[in-house]
Amino acid sequence: MSNSISQQGSDDIAFHMHPYTNAITHASQGPLVITRGDGIYVEDENGKKYIEAMAGLWSVAVGFSEQRLVDAAMRQMQTLPFYHLFTHKTHEAAVRFAKTLIDLAPVPMSKVFFTNSGSEANDTVMKLLWYRSNALGQPNKKKLIARHKGYHGVTIASASLTGLPGNHKGFDLPIERVLHTTCPHYWREGKDGETEEDFATRMAADLEALIQKEGPDTIAAFFAEPVMGAGGVIVPPKTYWEKIQAVLNKYDVLLVADEVICGFGRTGKMFASETYDIKPDVMVLSKQISSSYQPLSAILLNSRMFDPIADESNKLGVLGHGFTAGGHPVAVAVGQENVNIIRERNLVQNAAVTGAHLQQRLAGLSDHPLVGEVRGVGLIAGLELVTDKAAKTALASPGQLGTAVGRKLQELGVITRNIGDTLAFCPPLIINAEQVDTLVDAVTQALDATQQSLRS
Repeated sequence: MSNSISQQGSDDIAFHMHPYTNAITHASQGPLVITRGDGIYVEDENGKKYIEAMAGLWSVAVGFSEQRLVDAAMRQMQTLPFYHLFTHKTHEAAVRFAKTLIDLAPVPMSKVFFTNSGSEANDTVMKLLWYRSNALGQPNKKKLIARHKGYHGVTIASASLTGLPGNHKGFDLPIERVLHTTCPHYWREGKDGETEEDFATRMAADLEALIQKEGPDTIAAFFAEPVMGAGGVIVPPKTYWEKIQAVLNKYDVLLVADEVICGFGRTGKMFASETYDIKPDVMVLSKQISSSYQPLSAILLNSRMFDPIADESNKLGVLGHGFTAGGHPVAVAVGQENVNIIRERNLVQNAAVTGAHLQQRLAGLSDHPLVGEVRGVGLIAGLELVTDKAAKTALASPGQLGTAVGRKLQELGVITRNIGDTLAFCPPLIINAEQVDTLVDAVTQALDATQQSLRS
């Protein structure tokens, strides 16, 4: 164990099992202990400040230490610290926020169902789709299609939807009934001479071929993030969503838009479904819904989805599903105030305007020897790193280059996340142009320093 690890870090190693962490490496490396946050910054136990360029986990929209959210939680704690939504019970905070979400929805929605995380929400949607198919007398219409490199969570069911090997290996996943179609990453997957539009046509054809192969009467829904996040910030190619939706409509396959990362302003619109003219039957929301000050997620269902479920609950006597903390009064009160702040402070517009500046500054790094592709929209971006631009390859070990640049960035006071060899950026929606410049200047320094170390 390193002598530089504090007592708190040592206790963490001794008693704490971490998510998304190599447990053996952690025992020798130890944690970065974060003690406070303010605005776009967090601070470690030694007093060092960092730009939190991932907004925590794609999620702290209004920044850290927003007093209005603290006050909203305290008010609700003092009024009704907990109540549930089972068996015809409700409370004012859940009713108010459900109405807010229906009013905000980019397409007509019928009902909101509250859960606690994106994983729980997608897991629930899977169950509800099977329930709905049974209600409609379609017992074979149970298969679900997601995409390679898509991310939808980590429960047994939602991790099966996720299209990343690291979420399947060792866990005996994916489960049956879950299928995957092609990842729409034009720079990586496009063929020589193929335009973006041609590539999108091929992606739609791949989806249609999979539906036909399995049998259209067996496919219940297609799950997709409007912009893929944890798979490497993959922005859809031109005409992709138009062509995908045409295939789904042709075969009566429902569309589930996973807006867990994209929702509440990230792409420069309130929802990415607006950015890409997506008309989902179901929307899955979390993360920025409460700026992650409280665990909260929500499922929005249109009448096409909800009505058969309602009928089946009447036939069976109950909808046998729910979570103790689903729609927790403190969580939804914080969610309501968070959405109020996003709207009052025009943070969606800031994501569009300041996001354009971020995209422009990052695009300026395209000529750097270690940069293969810059991609993004609004205040979400990915920088894919290479050592050979023509071959689109990095170092021998996948993720080695991304890890090296990410570590250098952390030394320079910027916390990001490398997804393999892609550096992801998703700062709080409150970031300004000057702070973006500071962030990208640090990225430039980290790239230069890494390039120099590779040369030597």
